[in-house]
Amino acid sequence: MNGSVRMPGDKSISHRSLMFLALATGTGRISGLLEGEDVINTAKALRAMGATVVREDDGTWVVTGRGVGGLVTPDGPIDFGNSGTGVRLMMGVIAGHDMTATLVGDASLSRRPMKRILDPLRQMGLEIVGEARDTLPLTIRGSSSLVPIAYELPVPSAQVKSAVLIAGLLTPGETTVLEREPTRDHTERMLRYLGAEVREENRGSLTAITVKGDAELVARDIVVPGDPSSAAFAVAAALIVPGSDVTIEGVLVNPSRIGFYETIREMGADVTFENARESGGEPIADVRVRSSALKGVTVPADRAPSMIDEYPVLACVAACAQGETRMQGLSELKVKESDRLAATAEGLAACGVAAEVEGDTLIVRGSGPIA
Repeated sequence: MNGSVRMPGDKSISHRSLMFLALATGTGRISGLLEGEDVINTAKALRAMGATVVREDDGTWVVTGRGVGGLVTPDGPIDFGNSGTGVRLMMGVIAGHDMTATLVGDASLSRRPMKRILDPLRQMGLEIVGEARDTLPLTIRGSSSLVPIAYELPVPSAQVKSAVLIAGLLTPGETTVLEREPTRDHTERMLRYLGAEVREENRGSLTAITVKGDAELVARDIVVPGDPSSAAFAVAAALIVPGSDVTIEGVLVNPSRIGFYETIREMGADVTFENARESGGEPIADVRVRSSALKGVTVPADRAPSMIDEYPVLACVAACAQGETRMQGLSELKVKESDRLAATAEGLAACGVAAEVEGDTLIVRGSGPIA
């Protein structure tokens, strides 16, 4: 394999680009938006709440926002399909508005847990209308008089952190999220880029992320970088196919998202970040990878938040490494749209790879490089 390729836009940043521009004053243009079903459902939801969201013929998306607190009650239920990110972040948006909204999803999303998002938002003033439940469908009532909170994340979760910070934008005073382990910081970076006051400080063993409420976001253009999770597949293929030299252009290399790349380097991968630059507050680089002889490693549990979506492809890489690779702390994979942990082990076993799950650890015994 030789040559260069560009990945679709990052999904996490695509969701946030639409939401935050809808909360901004003015008009912003988004290029590189991931046009998958999950992101399209977020765009539809924002239209239903009064934002102007238009796709131009060249693929650029143009969003004219209504300002912080300016969205309106949708006429009917909002369908998020299978998008956990979309519905969870939107709960933070709705929490700070005087509106009642019914949130629905497909059968898979309707089984996924929402309690971890709802708990802090209820502390701030969000109400559940009707039957008290922690899964979709849900009818929730927001308020323009939320109260600020300081909330310690019980488990690492960028979605919970983001929902609370978004609600904090619409809250008087300061809202703080405390985390023991770092999680994706796309929300903080983009809010700063659009003019919000967000600060970070250490408090003993915790990191405190604080947003100043009653904020005003000012629309700016956003370029969505390539998705590092999608890039991982091309990287994996280049690593294990002899004689490969591949460059993936314009990839997001946010430190909270490069656990996969750190891990394969430990395994012996020849992978470099070239042409480093920044856009919209996010670091971007071209990722160059050459085929490499790899060895098994132990991936610590505290790395999971920075590569949670990449473990299945890492497992394939591990199958072509020499020796045993242990991937620890993967309980979050069990509560995705499917049990990805079990499915990964079963898929490898079906291909003749020695793989098993012990608790929340995936163990792969590699047989060495492809001949």
